[in-house]
Amino acid sequence: MTRGRGIRRSAALAVALGLGLSGSLVAGPAGAEEKEGPTVRWGACPEDVAAEAAPVVLECGTVPVPKDYADPGGDRIELMISRLASTNPDKRRGTLMLNPGGPGGSGLSQPAFLANRGIPSEVLDTYDVIGMDTRGIGRSAPVACGFTPEGPYFANIPPYAVDDAAVTARAKVVKEVAEQCARRDKDGVLPHLTTANTARDLDRIRTALGEEKTSFLGYSYGTALGAAYASMFPERSDRIVLDSNIGDTHLDRDGMRRYALGVEQTFPDFARWAAARHDSYGLGRTPAEVRRTYFTLAERLDEKPVDGFDGNVLRQLTFGYLFKEVQYAKLAQHWQALKSGDTASVRVADAGGRAADTPPSLDNQLSVFLAVSCNDIAWPTSVDTYRKGVAEDRARYPMFGAATANIMPCASWPYPPAEKPVAIDDEGPRNILLVQNLRDVPTPHVGGKLLRKKFADRSRLVSVDDSGHGVYVYGDNPCALNTTTRYLVDGKMPGKDTFCRAG
Repeated sequence: MTRGRGIRRSAALAVALGLGLSGSLVAGPAGAEEKEGPTVRWGACPEDVAAEAAPVVLECGTVPVPKDYADPGGDRIELMISRLASTNPDKRRGTLMLNPGGPGGSGLSQPAFLANRGIPSEVLDTYDVIGMDTRGIGRSAPVACGFTPEGPYFANIPPYAVDDAAVTARAKVVKEVAEQCARRDKDGVLPHLTTANTARDLDRIRTALGEEKTSFLGYSYGTALGAAYASMFPERSDRIVLDSNIGDTHLDRDGMRRYALGVEQTFPDFARWAAARHDSYGLGRTPAEVRRTYFTLAERLDEKPVDGFDGNVLRQLTFGYLFKEVQYAKLAQHWQALKSGDTASVRVADAGGRAADTPPSLDNQLSVFLAVSCNDIAWPTSVDTYRKGVAEDRARYPMFGAATANIMPCASWPYPPAEKPVAIDDEGPRNILLVQNLRDVPTPHVGGKLLRKKFADRSRLVSVDDSGHGVYVYGDNPCALNTTTRYLVDGKMPGKDTFCRAG
């Protein structure tokens, strides 16, 4: 799922950064790298990163890591990281590493994004805030399967399968996608894009920064990465905040199918909003009428697309725009346009990623999303398994279930998982704060409950009566903000699970 910059967009439309490289590293003495590791030499960030971060000024540098941790003396790849350094040495505790989600979200500008959005200054005093492009992303050995807006695959959410035959037809597409990714993997990086390897990278970065421990703030898929790090390196983890949890250390088929649960739980918020504004948008006078409008319009577009837009476009748009209430007005406008047939405004917002102004870097993000998701765990390979799942979820989650249960390229992925998924380690310090909205499209509340159960007494869960993807800094709940800030700054973990009322 995609956060930081990625958390502001639908899973299909997250935007990555571009090209260029700045900063270098100072290596330790020959033969000493495994003992002491490299030291980062900070320099200016690439121009586009600096422009996006403005007015905040970030520093950037690189850290070498093994391409394949099973062969630590083999080829290296370089990861680019960024830093917003604490200017208060009396209060500085250490480093706070960030991850915006995805997998596939670029995080180089995330420290500045959080600062510009108003993260409490006490947090910035307490930590050097570290952003990064994790392996495979942006400026860190980027991969690309060659996806284009004109091609059959340009979104990481499968299309809605209107019937059983649609699943069978999609199976042929995703098989070709998997083969295409393998053909374009000239540097052999693709099979090494895993959550476990990225967690190992975090520890290499920690060493390069000269820290005994590191704190971590991860959003969406970043919660899987943070959970993996806290499990693999429990004694090197300091204060860990996992916001909008997917429920494990990896995204699997069950996690993808929970997206549809998130739609069902979140849509009533939009339906109430739209019903209160019926005189302006004409989508229904009651929430029930708004819901009926959704199904009526989707079925009409399935039977007779308008200007090339079918029911899948409506469903994907609705999925993406339910991420935040601030997007509800735009979603209502798109529904109006699809009803009337005047689809000019919809064309530039197609959640399938086919907009004319979609950045080429989306190829990189979609490729990383696939590689990490498919490499982390073995997915079912039988088309019949997906056909059955689609039929089940079309009935269970009628708004979006026949999309998220549909077959993925992981069913035909050419690389078997190199290792088992990272197992949650509940034996370690009580240092994991889980933060979760009650209503969230890609990461419904059950994800937080799942991790709370797995981490047991190592964790506490903060449940927030709010709607949307992302809580800390991204939301507007004072209880959640204060609870998380107290933990990051003072280390005050709630004594028990906490419920934050709508604020």
